[in-house]
Amino acid sequence: MNFWFDPVNFIAHWLTNLFVSWGAAGWLASSIIQLIGVVVFISLMMVLDIFLVWVERKVVARFQDRLGPNRVGPFGLIQPFADIIKLIIKEDITPDGADKVVYNLAPILSLMSVLLLWAIVPLAPVIFGVDLNVGALYIIAAGSIGTLSIIMAAWASNNKYALIGAFRQVAVLVSFEIPMIATMLIPTILAGSMGMNEIVNGQQPVWYFFLAPIAAIIFMIAAIAELGRSPFDLNEAESEIVAGFHIEYTGMKFGLFYAGELLHAFTFGGFWAILFLGGYHFFGLENLGPIVAVVILLAKAMFGYWVIMWIRYTVMRIRIDQMLAFNWKFLTPIAFVLLMLTALMNTLLRGTSSVVYIIGMLLTNIVLGWIIVEILRGLSRSEREKVEGVATTTATVHH
Repeated sequence: MNFWFDPVNFIAHWLTNLFVSWGAAGWLASSIIQLIGVVVFISLMMVLDIFLVWVERKVVARFQDRLGPNRVGPFGLIQPFADIIKLIIKEDITPDGADKVVYNLAPILSLMSVLLLWAIVPLAPVIFGVDLNVGALYIIAAGSIGTLSIIMAAWASNNKYALIGAFRQVAVLVSFEIPMIATMLIPTILAGSMGMNEIVNGQQPVWYFFLAPIAAIIFMIAAIAELGRSPFDLNEAESEIVAGFHIEYTGMKFGLFYAGELLHAFTFGGFWAILFLGGYHFFGLENLGPIVAVVILLAKAMFGYWVIMWIRYTVMRIRIDQMLAFNWKFLTPIAFVLLMLTALMNTLLRGTSSVVYIIGMLLTNIVLGWIIVEILRGLSRSEREKVEGVATTTATVHH
């Protein structure tokens, strides 16, 4: 067994032999190794989360023509650790009338819901937690725990502003999950499976982004809404409800919510890469070894995370009614139409050459995109004429 081509099983085999030589039973050695694997993986995710804090601050600084962290450590790399120490030593405050058990459990569930998603992420052909044949459904199920944590945090805080923020966020989560699920079904149709490994392996020789670009865009929009990031951050509208559902949280409890949000954004970037950008496949470089494949997937996930940051720090916040109308009147119909067209074209083009299949699927998206643009152009024209008509009438009355 070679470490470079199968590092996880190599280390597991070595540890098993070590524990057995110490007199441990086979089942006990296996259980200990699995526990060690979970602890190591969570630790790596936490280290990655700390790195994401630095990345986010540097990126937003560049967008806003600032330097960002540059004092604590080289290039400000130690700044996140200073922030962690600050959060740890801050006073832990629990509001009067709060349900202490639910109040303390909510931030833990918020971060746990993100970590659970990584159980099905295929980091490499031989590095993954569980190869579920219903991986797409697992993403929705595990993500719903985060929604539960938001409601728990708001209700247990005994604060009306926190509750309003939670109601807004849950309304957004429930609404935008519909187009997200619809677009997640498109890679499922193309791959013929809901398993993440099968979806990744099905993207050879062409990524699903080039077969269904509109689905990839809708998935990214819905993911940003699920994260509650701008322009969909009505749960944290500072001018109305201050910090939203976690307004009453201090210290590391607030830190867990913040860490969960950053890691969740990176996780959605990873799922975007898995569903539409080929996962760990990149011009055959993944064949150099699983470690290279892991680097490829993380690089694609970081690209998705950067796109999320780009939109967050560029697009202004919209009203809650505009947000929900955008989902129910625009995104959801397009997602369902695209799902039906993809299923139809996949059936009609099945058995044809790969070139014909790729061109047919891409043309379907191009035609649908053209129709969408024309509809939006018509709506924009009518809205502009309405506004100009009102302005003309008002000017006439004043005259």
